[in-house]
Amino acid sequence: MQKNSPLLQHANYKILAGTPPQEKKLLTVGIPSVQHPQENYLSDTLQSLFQASTEPELNYIVVLVHLLNPDPEWLSQTVANISGLFQPHIEAQKLLVIHGLLSGSSLPGEVNNANHSSSCEALYPRQKTDYALLMNFARNLSDYFLMIGDNVRCTPRFVSTIYWALKAWKEIPWTILEFSSLSFSGKVFHTSDLSRLTSFFLLFQDTPTDLLLSSFGFLLGQRAPISLTPYLFHSQENDFTSENTCFQEKEEEEEDEPENPPAQIYTNMMVRGFHLPEYAYFLNENYFQTYFLIPGNIYTVIFDQPHKVIRVQVLTGIGKRGKCRLEHGQVELGYEPVQGKKGCTQYTLLGPLVKGKLDQKLYYEEDFVEEVRCVQLLVTAFQETKLLITQIKIWTKSEEE
Repeated sequence: MQKNSPLLQHANYKILAGTPPQEKKLLTVGIPSVQHPQENYLSDTLQSLFQASTEPELNYIVVLVHLLNPDPEWLSQTVANISGLFQPHIEAQKLLVIHGLLSGSSLPGEVNNANHSSSCEALYPRQKTDYALLMNFARNLSDYFLMIGDNVRCTPRFVSTIYWALKAWKEIPWTILEFSSLSFSGKVFHTSDLSRLTSFFLLFQDTPTDLLLSSFGFLLGQRAPISLTPYLFHSQENDFTSENTCFQEKEEEEEDEPENPPAQIYTNMMVRGFHLPEYAYFLNENYFQTYFLIPGNIYTVIFDQPHKVIRVQVLTGIGKRGKCRLEHGQVELGYEPVQGKKGCTQYTLLGPLVKGKLDQKLYYEEDFVEEVRCVQLLVTAFQETKLLITQIKIWTKSEEE
């Protein structure tokens, strides 16, 4: 059992609905919820979450709702509403509703004072304290923790998607996996990191949450965001209230079609028949077919010119079940080409394939000048069955953008 953060030794919780699960789950879905003057987003979010999940998927998760407003009337009304709509999930220990407070705290700022200024800067301490209380309660419920807002729409089977991603990333160090373009919703953490993260929140009260998260990942060794697409969580279309505009989560715009810049293809995989390596890089229905894979086999795209790559998609296999997919592989980025056009001198890991696919976005700091020259698919285990590399898609950003 994890130790409590010293800064949260004065945390007091009241369970308003449900009971904690007896067995540790794979994933806790944490939802901090505030009082909205005009609409109740929380019910819609919970409805979306449970409708998007199958019964077997729900066995892997527990949904933890933290009601933030201390007003007794609002708490009572909200709990009654949740209980009326989701009683079966509460009885099955799939849904837990809590309210937490810090009392007698020596934290900087008056985080327990409900009469905050209306400025966003004054609200940051309250937001991070609420998040810290939620994470502190969740730290022993599961192996991983997912945060979503109370105004989020979930895509179908998101639990399975996260499950397979976690399985693929299990042997690779990471701090935060992102399944949304929203600033905080859709981020997954190890629960073993939550004690440190809550301390981080409470020590840096005046810093915006998204900036703290990027710093937290960097401090734990994650050099860049790991953003897995297509995204699983989206903001509801309802208008935000004025109270929540400080923490409004804006979604990124969708990219245009992939460009696939001019490039050479190199592979040491077996080439047979008419399905040539270049076909996987063409933006059409052609594909590359190969056999008898061994660890160290590579498929490398070497750009004619360096590019600022913002998204990479590698698809293997065909059909819904992914027949003829690559079972064990990863995608790497290279920056220094070697003579002879067979690749780059060194590579950094972008990510592993998840059920034969990779779809990730890349983000750059403003002063980052190094541009990608190679995108490489690396086989990491023996595979006797046939492999079809169906699509390699590359999105880039020009200097003018």
